[in-house]
Amino acid sequence: MEVMKVKLDELDDSLLVGTIKSHLKDILKSFESTDLEFIKNKSLDFCKNQALKRAIMASVELLQNGEFDSIKAKIDEAMKAGVEKNLGHDYIEEVEMRYKESVRNTIATGWDVIDDLSDGGLGAGELGVMVAPAGIGKSWALVNVGANAVKAGLNVVHYTLELNEHYVGMRYDSVLSGIAAQDLKYHQDKIKKVMDNLDGSLTIKYYPTKGAGINTLAAHLERCRINDKKPDLIIVDYADLLRGNGKEKRQELGNIYEDLRGMAGEYQIPIWTASQANRSALQEDVIQADKIAEDYSKIMTSDFVMSLSRKIEDKVAGTGRWHVIKNRFGPDGITLPSKINASNGSMEIFDQNTSQGQDAQQQIAGSSEFMRKMLAQKFNELQDSKG
Repeated sequence: MEVMKVKLDELDDSLLVGTIKSHLKDILKSFESTDLEFIKNKSLDFCKNQALKRAIMASVELLQNGEFDSIKAKIDEAMKAGVEKNLGHDYIEEVEMRYKESVRNTIATGWDVIDDLSDGGLGAGELGVMVAPAGIGKSWALVNVGANAVKAGLNVVHYTLELNEHYVGMRYDSVLSGIAAQDLKYHQDKIKKVMDNLDGSLTIKYYPTKGAGINTLAAHLERCRINDKKPDLIIVDYADLLRGNGKEKRQELGNIYEDLRGMAGEYQIPIWTASQANRSALQEDVIQADKIAEDYSKIMTSDFVMSLSRKIEDKVAGTGRWHVIKNRFGPDGITLPSKINASNGSMEIFDQNTSQGQDAQQQIAGSSEFMRKMLAQKFNELQDSKG
C-alpha cells in the first residue's frame, strides 16, 4: 500500500486517482476471498490476450514494410506477458535463506524423537506414511498425530475410509482425555471440558472403501476452505482404500500415492496416511520396506515412512517397535521402542538411549516371559476350577 501511495502521487489525473483508490478499497475487502486463485488466473489470461492483440495489430504495418524480424520480436515479447518472474533459488546469493527456520514449515507429531529425526515433523507439501499389518494400531497412531495438531491450535481434516465418523471421533476423545474407550460414555462432562480447552479444529469425513478418489478429497478440501476451515494438516486413514486409476492393483496404488503427494504439494499441506504391511510382517520384530504390501513405489513417493511391529506378546505387555524406513530429512534405519495403551489409544515413542527408552526395551525383552507366566497362571486357574 505504501508503494501504491507513492505511485498515485505521481499521477496528475485526479479522476484516474479516484478510480484506483476505489478499486484498492474493494481489493482490501476481498483479501480473504476463497476464489483469489481463479481471479488471478483469469486476470493473467486477459493481460496475455491484450498483449498479444496489441502485438498482432502492430505487426500489420511491419508486415507491409517487410520487417519480419521486428514482427518476431514483437510476438516474442508479447508471449512473455504473465510468465512467472521467479526463476528459483539463487544458490550463491541466497545462502541465508537456506538456513532460516521458515524454510520448512513443519507440524510436529508430538513424539519428540520422531520430530527430531524428521527435523521438526512433516512439512508443507510432504507425505508421511505409517506401515503396519491389520489390527496393529496404525489408525490409532494417526489419531495421535491429529490430536497433537488440534492441541497445538491447528485445523485438522481426518478422512476415514474404514471406520465411521462418530467412532473416529470417540478415538480422538480417548486420546485427548486419556479415558478408556469403553468408559467414554460415563465421562461426557469431562470430555466436553477437554473440548472447550482446544484451540484447533477437527473435521472428520467418512467415505466408503474405494468410494473416494484424490479428486473427491480435493473437492472436499475446497468446501472446507470456503467455509473458513482451511486445514493445516490432512490425515487419510488409509490411502490403500482410496479409489485409483490403473489396470493392475499395483499400478493403481502407485498412482494413488503419487496423486496424494501431488495434492499435498498443490495445497502446501502435510499429509499423513497409513499403508498395509504383508501378513508375514506379523511375525517380524522389525518391519522393513520389503514387507509393504503390493507396491514399493509407496516408499519412493513418500517423504517419511515408519513401520509399527507388535507381536501377540507386545499386545499383552503394551509395547511395540517403530522403525524409520525412509527419512528425507535425517537418518533412517533406526528402531525405536514404544509403549502403547490399548485402552485409550495413547502411544509413546522413545529414543533407545534415554531412560524411558531403556525401560521400554526391557519391557519388550520381558514380554515373552510375561506372556509365558500369564498363560501358566491361566492354565493353573483352569485346572483349579476343574479340580
